[in-house]
Amino acid sequence: MNYKVILLADDDSDDTEMFCEALEIIDTSIVFHCAVNGSEALKKLDGLEDKPQLIFLDLNMPVMNGWQCLKLLKENEHYKNIPVIMISTSSHQKEMDMAAKMGAFCYFVKPSDFNELTQLLRVVVSNPETGLQEAVQNLQTGGSQYIYFCSDNDSKL
Repeated sequence: MNYKVILLADDDSDDTEMFCEALEIIDTSIVFHCAVNGSEALKKLDGLEDKPQLIFLDLNMPVMNGWQCLKLLKENEHYKNIPVIMISTSSHQKEMDMAAKMGAFCYFVKPSDFNELTQLLRVVVSNPETGLQEAVQNLQTGGSQYIYFCSDNDSKL
């Protein structure tokens, strides 16, 4: 596969649009799928020919929220090893700790600035198969206020 497949589940259309624009700037070969809730994300996953290299899940969505979707992803043999990045406007430590406990790869606080989002996504999606763990850890240790690395996860990297 010479392209990257990414799935985003987020019910905020402005955030989704900003995400898409940032990814288009970063790498035009990215195949980007969007869902408005966890239930739709799972349906899209089942219909994809190529599994995504990354899944971004918003915490607060209708029908099925990010926590519920993450739980189902980590219980599913086909999807449990895909790195999942939880995203939210919240920077509460309790939610970051919950993401780690549930098997998320990391927790991403949504930047409101487009350039900051683009910079963070560039690091995260630059090479999802190798180097993702190191890149995210470097962002966190470098003082990024937007990312929290969840070291206690079972994603293969």
